[in-house]
Amino acid sequence: MLRHLHRISRGTSFHGGPETGGTRPYHHRPVPIEYQWRGRFDNVEVETLHAEAFGHDPQPTADWSGILERHSLGWVCARDEVGLVGLINVAWDGAAHAFLLDTIVADRARRRGIGTRLVEIAADHAREAGCEWLHVDFDEHLRSFYFEACGFRPTDAGLIRL
Repeated sequence: MLRHLHRISRGTSFHGGPETGGTRPYHHRPVPIEYQWRGRFDNVEVETLHAEAFGHDPQPTADWSGILERHSLGWVCARDEVGLVGLINVAWDGAAHAFLLDTIVADRARRRGIGTRLVEIAADHAREAGCEWLHVDFDEHLRSFYFEACGFRPTDAGLIRL
């Protein structure tokens, strides 16, 4: 199991209301994040995370474990002391090509490098499985995340909506 630490925020913040003067320093402690390749998860927690990330109502019948077991090379789960904060699915063709699907980080855990680490771990395991290429597609607002933070490069691709 991999462990990776990130700070919630840097430096010192102050808390307390007017009754306490609001001047008591509070140092954020590092929050440990556990990353696990093909980690265990509950369908409800993944569906809740997916619904939050993609703006839909959770579907109580979603069978994430069945889908991932049948169609994926693997996946990476990220957990903090509260629960699941990230997930990435690595689909593949069984040979040279792997595909990232559903890179998800909980709203409460964003901007801490969790998504980048999920991609790094996914890439490492795809490489170990013999894949030569890792593909991803994404919405425009995620361009800097995938190109700058994760190291993907632009390429021509095509898409047909079915």
